[in-house]
Amino acid sequence: MYKKIITLISISFVILFFSSSGFADEQKKAAAVMAAENYLILIDTAQYGKSWDISSTFFKSQVPKQTWVKQISAIRPQLGKVINRQISNASYMTELPGAPDGEYVVIQYKSSFDRKHNSVETVTPMLDKDGQWRVSGYYIR
Repeated sequence: MYKKIITLISISFVILFFSSSGFADEQKKAAAVMAAENYLILIDTAQYGKSWDISSTFFKSQVPKQTWVKQISAIRPQLGKVINRQISNASYMTELPGAPDGEYVVIQYKSSFDRKHNSVETVTPMLDKDGQWRVSGYYIR
């Protein structure tokens, strides 16, 4: 009887641990998605300099502001206005190729634009040093 109680208590702690860590990951995903959505508003309204301003410290260390504005200005306007954008996947990760270990959420959007109907936008917010989620990568294919 005593062993059964200990076993039940142990199982309860394991369930509680995994469910609370899952809940924490979902909270992180929600905060990262909010950062991505705010970022995309700037991209959609051609505020490319401001999008760099709110990017992660890591992104800023890798891409100078003028370079970012020049690159995104050459690509994004060619697609036209956003018709539709839906999250197709959001994955919490602690490691990404070519990036320092940290906390990331890789968000993929199924997007449709005036001049490109089937696109995938990938926005990758990371938890910055000050505890804020900021975008560290943006790609369109």
